Amino acid sequence: MDKLKKIIRDIDDFPKTGIVFKDITTLLADATSFQRVIDLLGHRYLDQRIDLVVGIEARGFLTGAALAYKLNTGVVLVRKPGKLPGKTFKETYTLEYGTDTLEVHQDAIKPGQRILITDDILATGGTIKAVVNLIRKTGGDIVECAFLAELAHLKGREKLTGIPIFSLLSL
Repeated sequence: MDKLKKIIRDIDDFPKTGIVFKDITTLLADATSFQRVIDLLGHRYLDQRIDLVVGIEARGFLTGAALAYKLNTGVVLVRKPGKLPGKTFKETYTLEYGTDTLEVHQDAIKPGQRILITDDILATGGTIKAVVNLIRKTGGDIVECAFLAELAHLKGREKLTGIPIFSLLSL
């Protein structure tokens, strides 16, 4: 795990002053490391009967699609406003550096489907809380929220009371 942590680089003052951005593009570019991450995450859910993997724009699309392939499921995209052509549910949330809105197609998930939500980094928890709210609007049953890494010092998991969370790495 230490090798994987070392591949993720820090970018100071991005996207604004005072933020230390965890850049996973260096990990994604390393085939062995990317395969290892997907294998480790995927094996956790092989026996969980996941129906759909939800990937969050934009880096969550990468882990989401790869995990869906590994688990032989479909993938659902949660996107920024105006990117999905059908009727959507919307959720606005607070980031550590502002506010944003996410959307999911209203018909993307059938009530009762078992959902794995994935993203790259769990930071303050605002984004993932918004996605949890979106999935609940669809009637999906959230099995777990899976992250490549967690910034534990930001205490994002505290916003997700009652939702199972798994982070492969702690940064």
